[in-house]
Amino acid sequence: MKSVYKKYGHWLLLLYFPIYLAAFAFIEQHTPGRIHIVESSLDIKIPFIEYFIVPYLLWFVYIAVGVIYFLFKEEESYKRFMYLIMIGMTAFILVSIVFPNGLMLRPTQFAHDNVFVDLTKILYSIDTATNVFPSIHVFNSLALHCVVAKSSSLRENKPVQYISFLLCVSIILSTMFLKQHSVFDVFSGMGMFCMAYAAVYRESLEKVFVRTAYVYDENHK
Repeated sequence: MKSVYKKYGHWLLLLYFPIYLAAFAFIEQHTPGRIHIVESSLDIKIPFIEYFIVPYLLWFVYIAVGVIYFLFKEEESYKRFMYLIMIGMTAFILVSIVFPNGLMLRPTQFAHDNVFVDLTKILYSIDTATNVFPSIHVFNSLALHCVVAKSSSLRENKPVQYISFLLCVSIILSTMFLKQHSVFDVFSGMGMFCMAYAAVYRESLEKVFVRTAYVYDENHK
């Protein structure tokens, strides 16, 4: 039994996802009537661009592929990734409980009529404009890219590093251009991730950004 647990015990971390989803559903259904609006004057200047629905939805694939890959390929990287997102999503739930929040940025009329707008409308109908601070899209994207950048099996794979970086950046931008999050949500998600990264890896993020810059430079030589 001990050998089985030693070999597959890290799979138990996956149990966090149904727990988180249940907690998220609860706070969504029990959001109080009065909430704190988290917006800034800069949000008004950011245009709505429906094409960003593509990277926004790719977030779900990005995270799922990351979890599955590291689960089967790199146990240590998998654990660190899970620890990171568990910290972030738990903090998000706690913040939503003690500081109910939301935004009023979503457009009610759209300049275009296309499949991207249709997908955005579906997203709006499913995901309310409450409990947006800090952005989990931002936090988890940064977490996965940093784990990819430090991965023993992927850190020398330039195409994967480059694609991960582009996905991470485009997903972060999508949260603002789709009016799903405010600038405040995005930067708070980044700040929270920096603290979680330091706790899990016990090092500065500088090395990750240097490696990303190196990969970009090598791909453009």
